[in-house]
Amino acid sequence: MELSFRIAVDHDAGAVAGLRSEVAQDLTRRYGPGHWSSTATERGVLRDIRTSRVLLACHGKRLVGTLRLATKRPWAIDPAFFSLCNRVLYLTDMAVAPGLQGQGIGRHCLKQAETIAVVWPADAIRLDAYEGPVGAGEFYTKCGFQERGRVTYRRTRLVYYELLLS
Repeated sequence: MELSFRIAVDHDAGAVAGLRSEVAQDLTRRYGPGHWSSTATERGVLRDIRTSRVLLACHGKRLVGTLRLATKRPWAIDPAFFSLCNRVLYLTDMAVAPGLQGQGIGRHCLKQAETIAVVWPADAIRLDAYEGPVGAGEFYTKCGFQERGRVTYRRTRLVYYELLLS
């Protein structure tokens, strides 16, 4: 599948919120309700676009994947589990359109994120994922991320992952 990538701008917020919500609904259907079940809002995505970099993966004009890179550490991430780095980016809100998962879109998104991070510049990309199949930990491992720890945050089991860039 041929993909093009770009950084989201304000007028992309509705499409990004739609894709994130579609993925949340799919995860809820497959795994039951959980923290992953929340619906994204256009307002929330606009905030993301203005405070971080939201990457879009498109097939033609269709948005098929997205992720967000930010310098602000998410609350659920405990830095004590990670390597000592000066410049870190946090990857959140990754979503690939249901029905298109398993076709390399997520892998290409992560490669683009790595390219952005090197230019930013950053020393590492970190993320947390839900424990079990809903969290896609096996996928992150296949893409070169290393597991750094497991924690319970607000009664939810999380796995920390890190990709060192230097």
